[in-house]
Amino acid sequence: MNQNCKKAIKIAVVGDVHNQWEEEDGIALQQLGVDLVLFVGDYGNEAVEVVRAIADLDLPKAAVFGNHDAWYTMTDWGRKHCPYDPEQENWVQQQMDLFGEAHVGYGKRDFPELELTVVGSRPFTWGGPEWRYAKFYQEWFGVDSFADSTRRIVEAAQSSTQNTVIFLGHTGPTGLGDAPEDPCGRDWKPIGGDYGDPDFASAIAQTRALGKQIPLVTFGHMHHNLRHTKTRLRKSVDVSSEGTVYLNAARVNRIKDRDNQKQRNFSLVTLEKGQVSEAKLVWVDPDSQIAEAEILYRQPQPVVEAAPMV
Repeated sequence: MNQNCKKAIKIAVVGDVHNQWEEEDGIALQQLGVDLVLFVGDYGNEAVEVVRAIADLDLPKAAVFGNHDAWYTMTDWGRKHCPYDPEQENWVQQQMDLFGEAHVGYGKRDFPELELTVVGSRPFTWGGPEWRYAKFYQEWFGVDSFADSTRRIVEAAQSSTQNTVIFLGHTGPTGLGDAPEDPCGRDWKPIGGDYGDPDFASAIAQTRALGKQIPLVTFGHMHHNLRHTKTRLRKSVDVSSEGTVYLNAARVNRIKDRDNQKQRNFSLVTLEKGQVSEAKLVWVDPDSQIAEAEILYRQPQPVVEAAPMV
């Protein structure tokens, strides 16, 4: 076994950025001592300069794009309000070029030093049970349906060099519940319904059937603050019967003034022996120290039976 993988692996997941990325974020991640950084997308509305700053982060990383990252290109409304001339510039392509091999949408990035591969789901997704923006996906990726999209994701997973696969998406998969406060639940009118991606769910199931180990599936898109109520937050974590941890990392706004100082949040996931042992949300202060931590998941400890009395 690789010597590095005898120790725990610390992964930082950066939730929806929405233009909140600063030099201090990179410093904080360095100080936290993470081995890998995962970005779930929505850097801004085709925010090329934000993506450029993240691409410059000198840490092992993988990223996907969210719906806001094709905000002006994908929709009729966006094209009408586009702030640049599409005949002269292409901000979607610029973002993809900046990330290069770190962009894993419909692809993967192997990290042999960590003995894992990160596989990306459908890029630029809005979520939901309908195949939307067909023209965009045909022009950019040659994909025409959920089934075709599933195939692309599974092909990436099949090509991974490592048996341990982490899935990274913008929207999570279907199957995590249909209540509005579930990880991918619909919390706008009509209230309720599973708004995850069915192609993502199918790809995870097919990859598991290939014999790959899937300790973590992480995503964002559905913000923790719910629209229909302020009495609770969205559920962050779901755990499957196979032991896969599903983590929604979109705690927005991710940079806030807290206790009279600017703090920024990250989700930190610890992998031990190929499984998630802990996931927590942390707020980091200006000195790159953890000011507050919320445990989202801890691996249950096996019950040890007491030795019989003799």
